Amino acid sequence: MIFETHAHYDDERFSGDCEEVLTDLPDKGISPVINVGASIETTKKTLALAQAYDFIYAAVGVHPSDIGDLNEDTFAWLKEQTKQAKTVAVGEIGLDYYWDKEPEIQERQRYWFARQMELAKESGLPVIIHSRDAAEDTMRVMNQVHAEEVPGVVHCYSYSPEMAKEFIRMGYYIGVGGVVTFKNAKKLVHTVEEIPLERILLETDCPYMAPEPHRGTRNDSRNIPYIIDKIAEIKGITPELVESTTRKNAFTLFTKIKEEAV
Repeated sequence: MIFETHAHYDDERFSGDCEEVLTDLPDKGISPVINVGASIETTKKTLALAQAYDFIYAAVGVHPSDIGDLNEDTFAWLKEQTKQAKTVAVGEIGLDYYWDKEPEIQERQRYWFARQMELAKESGLPVIIHSRDAAEDTMRVMNQVHAEEVPGVVHCYSYSPEMAKEFIRMGYYIGVGGVVTFKNAKKLVHTVEEIPLERILLETDCPYMAPEPHRGTRNDSRNIPYIIDKIAEIKGITPELVESTTRKNAFTLFTKIKEEAV
């Protein structure tokens, strides 16, 4: 069975057939699945999905591009959701300077990133970090909050192998998805070559980032075998070893999910 560590089945692109897709996942060897909140509203939908399906678990958090959702009241609500039985992580949180160039907005992103990192530390949950065009500041905030005390994953990894090794030294995992199959993904391929398999997690970020040969279409967790095959090819190992090792990695990080329960 494949452990899907990052999906967004709350997305409107699944509005027409979400139940059909989700019901099919265990039959296709996908279980468990972590659905990841990106705003207050999508976190609410994520929690509802986790209640509706035994094999789905929730990550609660606010993406840097949605920090307009956050104030002391909504943050207090978010804190309460970390206590839910099926809440297994705080995320996705972090920094995104690709879309947000204004210094004031970037400063607010750093503030709420740090606050949510502290929330994870208080709640004893791992974090799922989004970082785009913000490597230096991501590392700076993580150092400020002593991120080595908060386990987690840098999802949809897009930086250098050297930076990946820095995150790994802090105890973090590296999330690898469909981008690794793209022809122009030389940096990510090199990263996968350079880091231990024991530090890789599988993810789709669906409905985004569909792997080849389905690039440009709506993604879902049933495409993870393409990612597994590519990692196996890069590392010169069997797909079975990639699947079993990354599954073990995910259970090691997301400790509230018990393997015997899925």
